[in-house]
Order: sequence, then C-alpha cells, then structure tokens
Amino acid sequence: MTDTEQRGFPAGAEEIAGSRIPPFGLATIPAGDPRYESMRRGTNHRFAARPDYVQVATTTEQVVEAVGTAVAAGRRITVRSGGHCFEGFSASEGGVLLDMSEMTRVYYDERRRAFAIEPGATLGHVYRVLFKGWNVTIPAGECPEVGVGGHFAGGGYGPLSRSRGAVVDYLYAVEVVVVDQAGKARAVVATREPDDPHRDLWWAHTGGGGGNFGIVTRYWVRSPGATSDDPAELLPRAPRMWRSGMVLWPWESTTEKDFTRLLRNVGDWFERNSAPDSPYAKISGYFYGTHRSGGILSVGSMVDDDVPDAEKLVNAYFDAVSEGVDAEPVRIQTVKPWLYFAAYPNWGDPGTPDTRRIKIKAAYLRRGYTDEQITTAYRHLTSEGYNPSQLILIGYGGQVNTVAPEATATPQRDSILKAAYMAVWGNEADDDASIARLREFYRDVYASTGGVPAPNEFNDGSYINYPDVDLADPAWNTSGVPWHTLYYKENYPRLQEVKRRYDPRDEFHHGLSIQLPS
Repeated sequence: MTDTEQRGFPAGAEEIAGSRIPPFGLATIPAGDPRYESMRRGTNHRFAARPDYVQVATTTEQVVEAVGTAVAAGRRITVRSGGHCFEGFSASEGGVLLDMSEMTRVYYDERRRAFAIEPGATLGHVYRVLFKGWNVTIPAGECPEVGVGGHFAGGGYGPLSRSRGAVVDYLYAVEVVVVDQAGKARAVVATREPDDPHRDLWWAHTGGGGGNFGIVTRYWVRSPGATSDDPAELLPRAPRMWRSGMVLWPWESTTEKDFTRLLRNVGDWFERNSAPDSPYAKISGYFYGTHRSGGILSVGSMVDDDVPDAEKLVNAYFDAVSEGVDAEPVRIQTVKPWLYFAAYPNWGDPGTPDTRRIKIKAAYLRRGYTDEQITTAYRHLTSEGYNPSQLILIGYGGQVNTVAPEATATPQRDSILKAAYMAVWGNEADDDASIARLREFYRDVYASTGGVPAPNEFNDGSYINYPDVDLADPAWNTSGVPWHTLYYKENYPRLQEVKRRYDPRDEFHHGLSIQLPS
C-alpha cells in the first residue's frame, strides 16, 4: 500500500489527495449534544441507537482514527452509511456509532481504471454522477436514498439486474478499515485480481453483508473483462429512456380464484422467461400485493425503452400474467428519461417520514409458489381488519445466473424471483401486532420447510440485505437449517476464514454477523 492509500486516498490519485480539503474534521457528538437526538435513528424508526457518542467521518484517515480510538478504549463499534438497515444493526447501546453518510464522493480513478464510490453516496447520487459524467450506470437498487455502504456489500440488485447482473459482479476493489489481533486499525485495499494477497477480503464484500469484517471506506466498480482506457467504456451504458408499466386490480373485485390464477401466472412466466438468453430477461417485472385493507394488487414492469420491441415485450408479459383473471384491470405505461426514474427523490422507499416502522422477511424462489402457498398467501392478505403486511415478488435471474455460486459471496445464482414480505406502520403501539402478523404469514407460506425458505427445488434461502433475526430464532425457524446457510449456503465457511484473518477480535458484529470459526 502506498503512503497515499494509507492516508485514505486511492492509488494514483495524489492530485486529488493533495487538493481535497475535507468539509470538516472527525466530528464527535456525545450524549447531551444538541445534535445527538437527530443522529440516533436511521430509516427504520423501530430502532434508535443510544451510543456513548456518534462520530461523523469524511475521510478514510478519520475512520482509521475513530476505530483505533474506540478499540483502545474497549468500546463497541457500529457503523451506518445510508441508514436503511431493517434490523437495526446500527442501533447499539453504548460504544461508538460511526456515521459514514458524509463520505459521498463518486469519481473516476485513472490508475485503477475504475469508478471510486464512497460508502455514504446514495444510489441516486451515484446514478447522477455516472450518468452526467460518462453516460454509464450500474445494476443497483431502485431506491435512490439507499447508501451504497451496505447495499454493495450485501449483494445489491435492481431493475437492470436481469439484463446486466448483480451489482457485486461489477465490484473491482474495496477499501476496508480493519483491526488486527493487536488492536491496530489500518486501511486495506483488496481487489479481484487473482494475485492480490487480499483477494479474499474483496470476495467477502461481494455479498457477505455489511458490518462483518471492518468498515468500508471506498468501493471501485468496473465491468468484468473491461480493458479500455476510456471510462465511458468501463461500465454498462445507461438507458436513454425508461419504460414503466403497471396492471392494477382492485382488491374488492378480486376473488380467490383470480388471486390464485394471478400468482400462478406470475410464477409460471418467470419460470419460462428467466434464462440469460431470453428476450424477456431485459424486463424487470414484479408483483405487489397489499393486504385487502390496502386496496390493490398490481403487476409491473420496467425496461430500457431502446431494447428492440420493448413495448411489445411488456404487453406480452402483461397479457400472460393477466390471462384467466376475471377482475377488470387498469393498464398503465409511461416512458420517461432514465435519470428521472433512477434518481427521483424517495422513489421506492417505504412509508412516510411518520410511517417508518418496518419489518421485512425475504426469500429466493427457484420456482413459482405452489398452490398451497398461494392459498396461504390469500388467507393472510384477506384476514379480518387492518393489516400492514405486503407481499412483493421481484424479478431475478437472467444475467445474474451466469455467475458461479462460489465466484462471489452471493451464492443464489439460479433463482428466478426474490420475495419480500414487508410491513410498514407508524405507531409504536402497533409493533407487536404488526410483527406477529408478518411472522405468521412467512412461517405459514414456508410451513413445509420449517417456517423458512430452506433450499430445495422451490426455495433458495434468504437475502442478507433484507436481514431477519427470526431466521436465527428456533421459535420461528424449525427447519434444522441454520440462519447462515439460508443466507450464505456453502460460502459460509470461507466467509468465516476471512473473518478470522481480518477481524480476529470480532470487533465488528451484530445480530446476524459472520461468526469466527471455532
């Protein structure tokens, strides 16, 4: 590592290092400071941290200082970038909460021939900079306020993933502040180069989840196999125009027969059309179902409008998933400039500023739901009274499934859909009832596999960026399959060895963190 890298700047970027003045030094906000209460919560208001102090870093050098000081004092370290963790893994009691949200630079690193992205940069900011500067993009998520810090490390995906792959397939390098056995903090840059002595640390950040090995202070992204010196050729071209469409059915006129046929159609369509060479792999489709009290069921699609026959492909998809559904639908299609869709503020984030108490559970689907699972879903989504539970099925597969399960830490490489079971509500008094309803919904859908999506012909475990501590609770997971197998499958032992090498003292841990090998 060069002196420049050790100070927290990328190799070959001395001119940036020499000219950049951080907006402020390492800010420390202790309990009692007037800023403290504003720093305690992320997006999920179920969880509020109460650390001894919060520190806000703007450079890698400051992160090394903050970590070193905390370790020397025996304080626990938690980290937050975008603040979108669904299980409150940044909501620690005591210790230090390290806030990375002001590390937001996105720039081209000429020496590495890759785009550097700091962890506090939101997806919307990344899309804007890449698009405006070079007309390129990455296949990351559609919620523009999500920070890349956790999104990348956990194997992020989005509307372009069926056609371009998972975002981790573009990760070239990562800079991580780690702590050695002696308690010394240092910054390490790890790349995907075969001869890199830190390659395993890079690999662990291609789906191993955040908060496990250290603190990410920078990612570099570049298309696999790209050899050009022109930055505009090192990532996929951004779409010019973006076609979005929806078919909506009112719950009040949708029968159980309609619901069953709709979910069966969705599963069948993705089973037929998720091969990498399918023309329909260009389409990112989804199913969205509220509880009956929420009013609607919908199926949607998104596609680059310059894809040949884009409108025809979308209409064929809508025809297929609507076939045999008697309830009268409403169809909508719009075409907008790419950046308007990709970076529009708050698009995709659940709730409102006052409705941000969230619980989520997830699953990978290798095949569509069975009739028994559809019957169970209908029962839960039509139960009496108000229920904040939602079921979302998001198209997956396509180019994602061209990568071997062991090539990255993201092992689910033959699924066709991701499922998200989500509840969003506003009042703390509703916590227990809302969480219980969602837990029961999920458990009952996976009743034949111990209440969880244990890998088999139909399921392929869960997604670590939608963390769910219930998977580690024997009251809710009776499958005999441990939580880490549901998330990491056969990749878990290798992740443990990376943990042993780079975090031997287990300084970085949370409710679902990688465990040191025994």
